[in-house]
Amino acid sequence: MKKTEKLNHIEAAKNFINNNYPYCQGALLAGSVVRGQETATSDLDIVIFDDSIQTSFRESLIDYGWAIEVFVHNLTSYRNFFEMDYKIAKPSMQRMVFEGIVLKDEGIIASIKEEAKEILDKGPEKWSEEMIRTKRYFITDVLDDFIGCKNRAEEIFIANTLADQIQEFVLRTNGCWVGSSKWIIRSLKQYDEKFTEKFVQSFDEYYKTGEKRKVVCLCTMVLEPFGGRLFEGFSLGKK
Repeated sequence: MKKTEKLNHIEAAKNFINNNYPYCQGALLAGSVVRGQETATSDLDIVIFDDSIQTSFRESLIDYGWAIEVFVHNLTSYRNFFEMDYKIAKPSMQRMVFEGIVLKDEGIIASIKEEAKEILDKGPEKWSEEMIRTKRYFITDVLDDFIGCKNRAEEIFIANTLADQIQEFVLRTNGCWVGSSKWIIRSLKQYDEKFTEKFVQSFDEYYKTGEKRKVVCLCTMVLEPFGGRLFEGFSLGKK
């Protein structure tokens, strides 16, 4: 039977583990409630290590007054997620493990946390010159669309794409992890708070007023150290 009374986040997480995964070898509570960034709609992110399961899975439910996201792994399958997250430069699994508060531990958590820390400290794979050149081209293409567009509805979504491409370019060319959704801004702030403020102000002004100048200047500034905008002479896949 589900408990509807909202408990303290740690108490709720421990009760959930005891009632649903009593034989697991380890469990962590992660996410915004651990970082002190929770909101009225925050959930509990619980990572479970259980050698009795065959494959990793994720499950969402409501209990103890909380929305709960459960990430269940055996004692080796989590490494596949470490590897996948490393390849896309979004270390969400590594962050959950490294930041997580221990709910249960039968002597396995310290080594898994160390694995996560090593990856986080190492940073993402460095972009090649070819990758940087390709990204310059695609940013230039979207920026040209943005500058020339006269349709407000289309402009809004071109701006969304441009913002995503710019944040990725800045972070990856500076050897930083990237993020998605709210983690875009968090990742940018970890890199450079002044740049993040400029980034937010530029797009905020466009969304509020339709004025494109600051966005265009921002994109130009970001691309300049790498050769600026790129169109003429670019090719992809040509042999």
